[in-house]
Amino acid sequence: MVTKLTPEANKVYFINKYTMIHILEGMGSIQVDFKNFHDWDDKLIFLEKGQYIKFLSDGFIVRKIEFEDQDIFRNREFRVLFKHLVSIGYINFDECTDCQKYLESSILSKPAEILDISSRQWYWQNPFNAKNDEYHIIFDVKDIVDSQYRNHLRNDEIVKLLDQYDLNAQAIYTQKVGVTISKMLANKRLTESKKEISFTDKSIKEIAYDFGYKDPAYFNRVFKSNTGHTPAEFRANAGFDERDTFVNDVLALLHAFHGQQRNAGFYADKMNLSVKTLSRRVKEKLQVSVGQLIRQEIIKTAKRYLKAGMPVNEIARILNFEEPNHFSAFFKQYVGLPPSEYPKQKVQ
Repeated sequence: MVTKLTPEANKVYFINKYTMIHILEGMGSIQVDFKNFHDWDDKLIFLEKGQYIKFLSDGFIVRKIEFEDQDIFRNREFRVLFKHLVSIGYINFDECTDCQKYLESSILSKPAEILDISSRQWYWQNPFNAKNDEYHIIFDVKDIVDSQYRNHLRNDEIVKLLDQYDLNAQAIYTQKVGVTISKMLANKRLTESKKEISFTDKSIKEIAYDFGYKDPAYFNRVFKSNTGHTPAEFRANAGFDERDTFVNDVLALLHAFHGQQRNAGFYADKMNLSVKTLSRRVKEKLQVSVGQLIRQEIIKTAKRYLKAGMPVNEIARILNFEEPNHFSAFFKQYVGLPPSEYPKQKVQ
């Protein structure tokens, strides 16, 4: 099913079917499973059942495509989109010419076709720099993580689950993903326990038992060591039903002034806050620093101008860089390639 959605800011949208989100308009950040993302521009976002998405500011317009289960499981390759190893799976829409053609010209009578196109693009991106057989091991492990996260598996039990492979699955996973299987299980368990705490009225003790903790007090200690809050504090501070304009206000200021102002003190004054308070609240709400937000906004604007064909020296002037080479060095540092090369990054 294909729908066009104008999401409410700070409203939690639960994913009940495998879903693709294409952001058509909007600025700001989105949150998926308690993680905030600021670099969603020009991406197709894939979410699996059980996740949630929240838009942290007004003004977003999105295309939402929901897929039936048979569309997902008829092709094992599709799981790279929906079982990504971070909380959000995506492909670079701007680099996928076939995706653009399909979504711009198709009436989407067969939405499963976008999965074929997207999975090809995902493998082309090769985010884990892995070979095809290694990818299958990585995602087989992810299937295990998704089915076993409530069980506190010992290392020998993990090994037993992986002994079907000729290759060393644990070593491949750790090398390519950068985290051990045990840590991935713990991360998954923490995320899902956060959901139970935030979105259900179960007692903390009941949640602890549900997630395999024999001692609720130990669950409290583990949870606090990972989040900085006890489960009860986390529940009290979740505030998912409250309207908070702070993020909207900060992002609106950044959008308006990022080309001229890069000093956190300017934005703190506009918000009638101290720099320390602004920095703390931005970190709490968005998990990034004020400086990172400013840089992200500058890069986002620079990318938009580069795609439109604007000369580098003109972009440098608009974004208040003293010299074009200063802008070029800044762009290359955070994007990974010089601005002159950025518009050329397309799938052949």
